[in-house]
Amino acid sequence: MGAVGLLYVGAVLLVNGLMLLEVVPARSAAILNLFVGALQCVLPTALLIQAAGDPAAVLAASGLYLFGFTYLYVGIGTFLDSPPQGLGWFSGFVAVAALVYAAVAFTRTDDPVSGVIWLAWAVLWSLFFLVLALGREQLTRVTGWALILLSQPTCSLPAFLMLTGNFHPTAALALVWAAGLAAALALAWLLGSPSRTHRAPQPAYH
Repeated sequence: MGAVGLLYVGAVLLVNGLMLLEVVPARSAAILNLFVGALQCVLPTALLIQAAGDPAAVLAASGLYLFGFTYLYVGIGTFLDSPPQGLGWFSGFVAVAALVYAAVAFTRTDDPVSGVIWLAWAVLWSLFFLVLALGREQLTRVTGWALILLSQPTCSLPAFLMLTGNFHPTAALALVWAAGLAAALALAWLLGSPSRTHRAPQPAYH
């Protein structure tokens, strides 16, 4: 069930990246954020109900709310024209939590690929924190490109592999995934570097 939500997270991260690059209007992107945010709250709630207190199932469901709340925050905040600082500080919390979930994936659930993906999410949400909470607007385009380039390999691709029964998290695959994500982040920095543009656009999360 979690793979279903992950598939659409790939879509919303892609659209949000385009929003930060000022390709998609903020209010237009907000609608998808509301849809995916609601989905990412309903699905983990259903998982918790089915878990019947099983600690592993509860742990697996708990992290999904981090993203559901993020997208609802973006969607509602955009329509209410709210300042971005609250979302920025919440993103900082998500980034730290993602490090914990990464450690769990590496040490307890024997899923190094998911561990690498959680680390990538920690980087993305750290960028949100820097741009939205601390006002590092020069990183807005870097963040936009990072969202675009990481949205599919951290969300949609693993979701499709899970849904088709082809997700086999091995250490070798984790190394390949890590190398690919690192290359994507480096490309995002090159494409979004302030030196490549005359001005940094205002963050669209407001």
